[in-house]
Order: sequence, then structure tokens, then C-alpha cells
Amino acid sequence: MAQDARSRWRITANSPVVLTFVAACFAATLAGQLTGGAATFLAFSTYRSPLLNPLTYLRLFTHVLGHSGWGHLFGNMVYILLLGPLLEEKYGSRTLLETIATTAVVTGLINMALFPRQALCGASGVCFAFILLSSLTSFREGEIPLTFVLVALLFLGQEIVQGMFAIDNVSNLSHIVGGVIGASLGFGRAGASPRL
Repeated sequence: MAQDARSRWRITANSPVVLTFVAACFAATLAGQLTGGAATFLAFSTYRSPLLNPLTYLRLFTHVLGHSGWGHLFGNMVYILLLGPLLEEKYGSRTLLETIATTAVVTGLINMALFPRQALCGASGVCFAFILLSSLTSFREGEIPLTFVLVALLFLGQEIVQGMFAIDNVSNLSHIVGGVIGASLGFGRAGASPRL
């Protein structure tokens, strides 16, 4: 009897958008590592470039796939794999894909406008969109979850302090923008039933 119960366990692809996104991030990072960063700069980073260059528009979407190294990738993928499946189950695959695409384009455009000489890559903005969106999963009309208020305060406070005092290659602005997008989509989708 115990043998039969164990044989029924199987691994399932429970979250197609999240799993595809993670696989694409891994492939983009691997390509970057194998080319000494050339692939990351060419296809998986966003920066100000001529508007007549078709890659300028492609990179607005693909910069969230590229990462500067394995540590950068793994740090982001832990959050994506932890929060993404729960969000995909609640809001549906289309909404999660829209969240990723919106975050990519908005953070890319802001980076191009405000930091013309700085390249941006990585899924950090998407991570923070997921963090804020997940804190709104129990949102009901007329109510704001205390967990959302606390996450937003801690998150915004940390990012503002780090943005003002830390000297590193972390784009705190893309974290904040990602969080705002996640919160906005959470409020906009409040009470919406999951859809595919």
C-alpha cells in the first residue's frame, strides 16, 4: 500500500510563465558568461542607444533576462521561484506575463531617460514587483492589508536609504519602480478571478 502511494508522486510544471522566465534568465546569463559579457551588453541590457536601432526596443524587454553573474541571477531567481507560482495561481499566467513585461519596459525607459550612460540588466525590478504584488493577494475592496503597508514601508525605506548612501551597481530606482508596478497591478486586479 505504501509503495502505491509513493509511486503517485511526480514533478509537475506548475507555473509555466515563471518556469519559462527562469529558464530564459539562465540561458541569457549563460550566454553572457560564455561571451565574456558581450551577449549581455548586446542583447540583455538596456541603455540609451539610437532609436533607429531595432535592438533598442528588443532590449527594453530582454534586459530583465540578463544578469551580471551567477550570484546576481540566483539571488533574483530565489524570489521569482518562491513568489511567482503563488501569483500565477492567483492572478493567472497572462497577468503575470503582463507584470513582467510592464516592469521590464517601464524600468528600461526610466533607465534610458535618467541614466543614459549606465546599462541596466537583471530581474530585480520584477522581483520587487512580485514582492509588493504578493503582499496584496488578500486585498479586498475598501481594505488595505497591514502586511502590505509594512512591506511597502520597509521596502521603500530600505531602497531610499541604499540609493542615497550605498555606492554599488544596484539600481535602487528599478527596485522602487518594480514595487510600484506590482502594487498598482495588485490594487487594479483586486478581487479579479484568476484567468489564463
